[in-house]
Amino acid sequence: MNLLLDIKTICIALVIGHLFTLVLISAYWQQYEKKTTLKFFFYAKFLQAISWFLIMLRGEIPDLLSISLANTFLFVGTTLEGISLLMLRRLFTSTLKKLYIYLTIINIVGFQLIIFLDNSENLRLAFGSLSPAVILAIPAYQFITNNKASLLMKIMGYLYLLVILTLGYRGITALISNDTIELLAQGFSQTTSFLAVFLVMIVSNTGFILLLKENADKELVRMASYDDLTNVLNRRTFITRGQQSIMKCVNNNNPISFILFDIDHFKKINDKNGHSIGDKVLIDIVDRINGHLSSNHLFGRYGGDEFAILLPGMGESESTNFAENIKQDIEQANTDGVQLSYTVSLGVLTVTPNKTLNLDELYISCDKALYLAKENGRNCVYRVS
Repeated sequence: MNLLLDIKTICIALVIGHLFTLVLISAYWQQYEKKTTLKFFFYAKFLQAISWFLIMLRGEIPDLLSISLANTFLFVGTTLEGISLLMLRRLFTSTLKKLYIYLTIINIVGFQLIIFLDNSENLRLAFGSLSPAVILAIPAYQFITNNKASLLMKIMGYLYLLVILTLGYRGITALISNDTIELLAQGFSQTTSFLAVFLVMIVSNTGFILLLKENADKELVRMASYDDLTNVLNRRTFITRGQQSIMKCVNNNNPISFILFDIDHFKKINDKNGHSIGDKVLIDIVDRINGHLSSNHLFGRYGGDEFAILLPGMGESESTNFAENIKQDIEQANTDGVQLSYTVSLGVLTVTPNKTLNLDELYISCDKALYLAKENGRNCVYRVS
């Protein structure tokens, strides 16, 4: 049974696959902003579709088109594909930008020199296999080794690795073979490598769309979880995560401290200076407090100028010092170049939680402490038992 596939048929499938991707991306563009990442991927698919169409016509059109121009388009298209995938995951650095520029120039010039100096079919085939493998190795490595990579990214990285190994096998086979290997001729290495290229098309096209959706999902979660102005947790998310932190402290028999604070005379700041200055004050106070927080602390905006901090594992003396440090830091505030100082009043509570403890109970007790801090003249820390 002959399992070898007709190479031109695979080329047709590649052209059709890339064209369908172009149609889908064009439809996506009608509703969403034309971001650079999407443009790069669109151009990559466009160049790859033209490239495989020209390669399919080899022998029927001049070699200048089917060999020289086709491979140039393929090198540039593969580079743009790799760049767009890295940009989508915010992994595209200035160093990688320079590397991709150098690789693209080397690939294009190197291939043209082979045509000009030797024009060996095997040498062209080896270079045309190993060059894309090197280009794809960069996103594959980034996707596999990145600690923050999702399962989808890991799978894409390993599939790219499989393709790289297949292309490497074809390139080495072409280099060491004593017989001339024609690009469109049937053979095990040719069928395997073209199937690998077909796999790249499926992985990149499908993976790119799925990564777009993954990004959109993350953005929706972020928008639902964080305050738009200050970028700290909103009240609902703070309560949800706070309850989880309480249960961890219960299991570990650790204390937990809760701080509730607001800005003294914040309404006067808004009335006198305008809401834009009031917003700057809120952003300034968040920036200052973020410098005091550790990774296990929770910081959220309850509404208006009222904020809450949850400190798992922190006892009375530590949390009191923590609150005093915040108060002193804010006393030195100078908002965004505006000669405007402000202070805060803070209510603090520390408990050893049990399974029935609810975050709302901490809030109610701390709200009383905050009220007493206001009664004591503001700009102070008041603790309740």
